[in-house]
Amino acid sequence: MSTVRGARERARAEVTAAIKEEARRQLATEGAARLSLRAVARELGMVSSALYRYFPSRDDLLTALIVDAYDAVGEAAERAAARTGQEADWTGRWVETASAVRAWALAHPHEYALIYGSPVPGYTAPGDTVPPAARVASVLIGIVRDAHRAGAVTPPPLGDEAVVEAGRLADGLAGLTGDLPPAVVAALVAAWAQLFGLISFELFGHFHRVVGDRERFFTHSLRALARSVGLPGGPAAV
Repeated sequence: MSTVRGARERARAEVTAAIKEEARRQLATEGAARLSLRAVARELGMVSSALYRYFPSRDDLLTALIVDAYDAVGEAAERAAARTGQEADWTGRWVETASAVRAWALAHPHEYALIYGSPVPGYTAPGDTVPPAARVASVLIGIVRDAHRAGAVTPPPLGDEAVVEAGRLADGLAGLTGDLPPAVVAALVAAWAQLFGLISFELFGHFHRVVGDRERFFTHSLRALARSVGLPGGPAAV
């Protein structure tokens, strides 16, 4: 019985992978808003009722694709951070990790658009997308926390108008940021938005005829962002 069950599980995993692969192809050609279970089933030579046994609705399939995308970019960030080890070059580790996120985005533009682009009309992401979505942030925050424990972080200035909000952010994100000062937490949130703004501008064509050497510009910008959250070292010259 265990052999039969194992064969069934392998067959189910293969069909699930084929469904998601066809759905990703449709993301590239039709966009997330037009993703259709019937169209996926038709391309795979399946009847719709059979596909519904794997994904009961379009939203279930979208959720699976979103989780896969977050996990993939999270793995890319984690591998990059692991390659740098635990050296005290905090800014170098920060740049290496963020560069891996950019490389993943450029290699998987439609999956990046699914998780960091415009919301899909009528779709609300469930809670089980949250842990995968936090993987990249966890890596970058971990670098800052390591530097903070080593006494290498200089909290950025915090204006009076931002004190209350910075404290609220520090309380709300304490599970990720630990004992980082509120000023650092607020700067991390801003750096997070700027990181994906840089990637999105490049990926969606907003740097066309504006930025020439985009990789060098990205590295320079990431060093500036590292400085903004209190990591040592200034931005490199463009």
